[in-house]
Amino acid sequence: MTEHEKQFTAERDRSPGRTPGETGEDRTRQDAPRESGAQVSTGIEGNGVPEAAIPELVIISGMSGAGRSTAAKCLEDLGWFVVDNLPPALIPTMVELGARSQGNVARIAVVVDVRGRRFFDNLRESLADLDSRGVTRRIVFLESSDEALVRRFESVRRPHPLQGDGRIVDGIAAERELLRELRGDADLVIDTSSLNVHELRAKMDAQFAGEEEPELRATVMSFGYKYGLPVDADLVVDCRFLPNPHWVPELRPYTGLNDEVSSYVFNQPGAKEFLDRYAELLQLIATGYRREGKRYVTIAVGCTGGKHRSVAMSEKLAARLAAEGVETVVVHRDMGRE
Repeated sequence: MTEHEKQFTAERDRSPGRTPGETGEDRTRQDAPRESGAQVSTGIEGNGVPEAAIPELVIISGMSGAGRSTAAKCLEDLGWFVVDNLPPALIPTMVELGARSQGNVARIAVVVDVRGRRFFDNLRESLADLDSRGVTRRIVFLESSDEALVRRFESVRRPHPLQGDGRIVDGIAAERELLRELRGDADLVIDTSSLNVHELRAKMDAQFAGEEEPELRATVMSFGYKYGLPVDADLVVDCRFLPNPHWVPELRPYTGLNDEVSSYVFNQPGAKEFLDRYAELLQLIATGYRREGKRYVTIAVGCTGGKHRSVAMSEKLAARLAAEGVETVVVHRDMGRE
């Protein structure tokens, strides 16, 4: 048993209403929702627990095979108390127990997926209950392309949890439909189609390793249109209106990180004006995102191959955002892919 689990078990055993000799399994059975649909109350307000003691909550969900376990392990390494495949109706109970830990369990991450399909239907009600009680919660959604998911399931020779007697692609399609609304509500969507385990951990570290949560975090991602749009992009901007350095023989071998390529791009008519005006537009959008409580934004900047124009523009745009106090990460998705 890990140190976090020991702390959590001790707090659970001291919780009011627990009879002598009662086991954790007994308690879980009592707290579980009945078929009538009765909801589990956190009891946070009624028991006088200070608001500051309510733990921070992250819900990790997404497609099977997209990396939920890796994301959960990353948060566990960062000191979060992580629970895998918890029935959604029990999430308020977890928050209540964390609130009783006197700060020992200040951050809880819950992995929710469709393996317990009947329980998954309670998720929206549980989220509404948490919102009504002022619990700070975020949803991280792990996404991946059908091709990548099929490849991963075939490599481990395991069936998709929803495929039944059908094919893997049938299970993937059914899961996408079940998760459609949750994906739309997510605070952070990470596309793992082209990421390895280490790159996914780096993305999670970039979002959660800081001691203080910034007002807004931005990922500026360059990409090539010929490789497809990034599925996790919130905003997409097109740089193909600028001349392509690919057709300049002395610049073709280099990327937008090269000073000569960057100078060539921004010496073209309209390049600097575009950067200035789009940066101003992002200021307006960022203000609205903060007002609406959105903490993460992915800005995708595209050109034909994702090597020259989009890379140069992404670097300049990220520098502008950083200068305005937005914590910014730059990702060049397709650079080096040609």
